Amino acid sequence: MRIRGRGISPGKARGEALILEEAFSFLGGVDPSTGRLTLEDRTDSVEGKVLVFPRGKGSTVGSYVILDLVRRGKAPAAIVNHLAEPIVATGAVMAGVPMVDGVDIDLLDQGDELIIDADAGTIDIPEVKEVEVVTSILRNRGKALILKRSDQVGSCRGMWAGISGFIEEGEEPLQAALREISEEARIESPSLVASGEVLRIRKGEMSWLVHPFLFESSSREVQTDWEHIDHSWIDPEELTGYDSVPNLDEVFRALGLI
Repeated sequence: MRIRGRGISPGKARGEALILEEAFSFLGGVDPSTGRLTLEDRTDSVEGKVLVFPRGKGSTVGSYVILDLVRRGKAPAAIVNHLAEPIVATGAVMAGVPMVDGVDIDLLDQGDELIIDADAGTIDIPEVKEVEVVTSILRNRGKALILKRSDQVGSCRGMWAGISGFIEEGEEPLQAALREISEEARIESPSLVASGEVLRIRKGEMSWLVHPFLFESSSREVQTDWEHIDHSWIDPEELTGYDSVPNLDEVFRALGLI
């Protein structure tokens, strides 16, 4: 899987992801003599790791702590932020530590092997396979169609979902969406209402690029295939009452349904 961000400090690096959930200050947050974190609940070493955190904070002296870590051979191999701020960015540039920001760090897992190319602004995760899929929501008179997955499918058995499937080679996302609707619900020629921003969803060693679509159906007559055992037309706000596949609420949100 490749994630595209913005290069802040140039260079290339490779290392294990060390992820912090909160904004981080190098001043007081790490011991430059050992490279170990000095946080209340973390004492991991940043040495040779790809240090991932939402954004920097604290004193401008933090820039010089990064430089000190490099001089002592205890520095992280690279830094990844959701949003860079001047203290960490300046320190990374001064110390020659590759840095990338503009990244959804929720897509990264603790211990991931990351390949950083800050010149191109990219992060590669070799162990994670990424596939493109479509998820369509059919609507009829204000009600949205969800389907209950059967025990014969490979994942999320017994959970409720939209009409989803892989984009086949040579297909455009819209073509795939219409094909899946025909195969899984036996509804032909629904009217396209909207397409949402592509979502990226990570689970373990799989990542899905989800293309959301909203269609209007003239009928509520549904014939499910082997992948599903039930269906329901619901008010979009009722989705929280169903055991749905991960991130189905994000699809609804991307389509303006909730």
